[in-house]
Amino acid sequence: MSRRPFIAGNWKMNTRQSSAVALVKDLISGLGAESVAEVAVCPPSIYLAAVADAIAGSPIELGAQNLYPATDGAFTGEVNAAMLSDVGCRFVILGHSERRQLMGETDADVAKKLQAAFAGNLVPIVCVGETLAEREAGDTEKVVETQVRGSLEGLDEVRAAGIVIAYEPVWAIGTGLTATPAQAEAVHKMIRTLLGDMFTPHIASQIRIQYGGSVKADNAAELLGQENIDGALVGGASLKSADFLAIIAAASKS
Repeated sequence: MSRRPFIAGNWKMNTRQSSAVALVKDLISGLGAESVAEVAVCPPSIYLAAVADAIAGSPIELGAQNLYPATDGAFTGEVNAAMLSDVGCRFVILGHSERRQLMGETDADVAKKLQAAFAGNLVPIVCVGETLAEREAGDTEKVVETQVRGSLEGLDEVRAAGIVIAYEPVWAIGTGLTATPAQAEAVHKMIRTLLGDMFTPHIASQIRIQYGGSVKADNAAELLGQENIDGALVGGASLKSADFLAIIAAASKS
């Protein structure tokens, strides 16, 4: 099964409107008309509309960093799937480790958001990954399996093939540490085998699994060359156009 590489930039809370627009303009110039890899950027929600305008007609797609699962109502400060779709989003990141750790999100919360994303015609990027303590205790597979099963609870086979999983070892996010290609591939392979058990091997073969965790221009090629690594969820390096373009180029050659 040939899976199109998918590179997404998670800008977190690191841009302003002018820098976000300037960044995507640089990316568009560097990408040209087409890219072998699928490319998305995920700016802060307040700048989604401005970035949507800036990328109109380009190969770059728009993603959000989170959503609230309700369809409407008295939820001050929240943004739902319909709003994200309305402003031009195709993707939404769910269950990022920062939200799990800092905002207390659970697998059950992610599962609710997953269903909301589909209802809003968004493609969910579901994040899973272990902490350093969990890895050192030998619990990586147990932790990741629990997160995958819990976060995808209630997902049917029809929709399963359309999701994206992002394996992001928490100990490698923003730390400069990176899982070795062999370490990352081992977990990606485990996740795909698990997805085959949860759904079918055929569906599992269609699901793209990104790696996230200090992906940079100088390590992207080796990571993305692994059989079960289908792209990257990029943090800091996605804020520099030259670095992000180099990662996209590496994905296109993988």
